[in-house]
Amino acid sequence: MASPIPAGFRALPLSAVQLSLAAVLKCGQSFRWTCYPLPSSPGTESSPTHEYRLCLRDRVVCLRQSSDYLFYRSVFPGEYLSAEREAVHDEETLSWLKDYFQLDVDLVKLYDQWSDRDQVFNKLKSRFSGIRMLRQDPWENLVSFICSSNNNIPRITNMVHALCKQYSPSLISLPPPELCESDSQGRTAYHPFPPPSLLAAAEVKSTLRGLGFGYRADYIQRTAKMLVDTHGSSLSNLESRESCENWLTGLRDLNTEAAREELLKFVGVGRKVADCVLLMSLDKKEVIPVDTHVHQIAIKHYGLRTASGSKGKGVMTPRIYNEVATKLADIWGEYAGWAHSVLFTADLKAFSSFGIEPPTPAAPIADVGALALASPSSAKRKRSGTRSEVEIRRKVLLTGVAVVAVAAAAIAGHDDLSSVEEDVHPLAGE
Repeated sequence: MASPIPAGFRALPLSAVQLSLAAVLKCGQSFRWTCYPLPSSPGTESSPTHEYRLCLRDRVVCLRQSSDYLFYRSVFPGEYLSAEREAVHDEETLSWLKDYFQLDVDLVKLYDQWSDRDQVFNKLKSRFSGIRMLRQDPWENLVSFICSSNNNIPRITNMVHALCKQYSPSLISLPPPELCESDSQGRTAYHPFPPPSLLAAAEVKSTLRGLGFGYRADYIQRTAKMLVDTHGSSLSNLESRESCENWLTGLRDLNTEAAREELLKFVGVGRKVADCVLLMSLDKKEVIPVDTHVHQIAIKHYGLRTASGSKGKGVMTPRIYNEVATKLADIWGEYAGWAHSVLFTADLKAFSSFGIEPPTPAAPIADVGALALASPSSAKRKRSGTRSEVEIRRKVLLTGVAVVAVAAAAIAGHDDLSSVEEDVHPLAGE
């Protein structure tokens, strides 16, 4: 049975195997999405379980997902929009969604191609379906990954939200999705991402340090100043974007090496951060950002040789970086960066139970009890089998507890999409 369209939302037919919001918005690509669990109702297994929100410059985009549809709506400042204007805004939002999630790319076809090339990928594709590359705003993407230096996802998320709150006025305040729009309790203020000109002033360094950015404060301010000084901050009439932002977006038109060379000029941007920006916002789909985590994947699954005893945990030299990137690109082909994101996500601790149905504990408990009540002679005959079954059931139950714990952590911190992520962001820093 198809899920009903939520009130106020539009529906875009889109299978979850083409896009999984639960994976794509939590795997360390973007850090500004907020996530709210939705109340469940009996008999609504196909209904959306969460609402995801992102503040753009002029609107807040709200998304929900069922197995066959992506539901979307935009909320604007002000109380009333004419039907004609609302229709225009809906078309704008739909266009943005298709661009941001790159829905023109057939992900199922790519998964099939990668599976034919790679048996490791073939074993993972069903469980980790729907993981695609976002096409983010390059300026936000650049600053976010400057923040990622020696950092973890929850802290990066907090930094990015603090940056927006400090330097960008609130666009609108909204209640959680289960409350009505007129409810004033528990409303969240949504802030757009600030343009470079607002982060270029010298005093930004001390302010960001006060917000806990550490040495990254200097990197962000100097990068913003370099952009503004070199490429200007005049506003575009059509998009309300500064000229330096348009220049940065224009790097999409350069080849990979030329675009990387420009990014490496910025303070706090090394090869890895540059490659993250190339892949996640500048259309360089073949680029594979490499760190020790990705290096270990290449050693573990793809036979990449390493220095004796290092196990991929040594210093990431330019030679090793190039060897890993070349090896994986040869396996996955034109969209190697996209394939890498699937393997990368599958290897994260926070995704250890992703795509696995939670076990129902009642049956195992009853079975274990029945085994305990078995006759002594029967127990003796089946001792070895019983031990094994009890151990299996014990592990299943522990897995169920872990799943519940992860869900509870996500609900407790709805504004932190990655609160159960591992300590260091695997693609963080230099």
